[in-house]
Amino acid sequence: MSLKVAVQMDPIEAIEPKGDSTFAMMLEAQARGHQLTYYVPGSLALRGDTVTANIAPVEVFDEPKGSHFKLGSFERSDLSQQDVVLMRQDPPFDMNYITLTHILERLHPKTLVVNAPGAVRNSPEKILVTDYPELMPPTLVTRDREAIRAFRKEHGNIIVKPLYGNGGAGVFFLQEGDHNLASLIELFELSFREPFMVQKYLPDVRKGDKRIILVDGEPVAALNRIPAEGEARSNMHVGGRPELSELTEREREICRIIGPALKQRDLIFVGIDVIGDYLTEINVTSPTGIREIKRFGGPDIAVAIWDAIEKRRR
Repeated sequence: MSLKVAVQMDPIEAIEPKGDSTFAMMLEAQARGHQLTYYVPGSLALRGDTVTANIAPVEVFDEPKGSHFKLGSFERSDLSQQDVVLMRQDPPFDMNYITLTHILERLHPKTLVVNAPGAVRNSPEKILVTDYPELMPPTLVTRDREAIRAFRKEHGNIIVKPLYGNGGAGVFFLQEGDHNLASLIELFELSFREPFMVQKYLPDVRKGDKRIILVDGEPVAALNRIPAEGEARSNMHVGGRPELSELTEREREICRIIGPALKQRDLIFVGIDVIGDYLTEINVTSPTGIREIKRFGGPDIAVAIWDAIEKRRR
């Protein structure tokens, strides 16, 4: 099977290939003989019912940044002529991102968009997880100051974060007795129009924030990310130390509960975050971790993703 595959992603020259999951997916697609093209989200256009983008043929090489790709000539093309579109640009999940899902929905499923754009739009990562309150730590979503103060009084140490943030940006840890809560709420009110997410602080985060990758609703591997000393966030770009990790029975239980719903939504590639016994996020926009998991001796998850995509195209 040879598929025509268009990859919607951030500028390819700016990615770091050794850690980029989109790049891993492109390498696997190329190895299978699929025809790869590339475009940036800003070139997407809708005229009438026709979705086009300024696309170029692309070759990818498992080499250091700067030697990792070669582009052909760009040409505006009808994306309905593609078999698969990978929607892989990074958040923020804002109105631009939402608009792009509406445009790509004109193509899906005749042209398979991964992940399904309507499902991505309706599954914001910090909202989708609230479908499973029994799996989450105590959580509050609001802009109401009094509600936040009452939650803090009830739970002591808390985490405050933007509802549509990503990569650990804007995540604050406030200890019981910290006098900065009012100032932080004011800052969030000025910065965000949406409600905020407030969660009970989980001390188990010092043991790691585990990223578990699910493909077609099934867990395939996990990467534990341990926060740096003096840092409440475990994201790798802020110093989190990654290590391959086996799944605990509780983590397998979480996957068994949420997996069927993810598959039903046609969310092929998903990364969930688990701290201790609690599910904290379900990442569906542009999940990461493929390259790190393989580098630490785990499976090549790109293989499983393309197996699932090819199964759908058949």
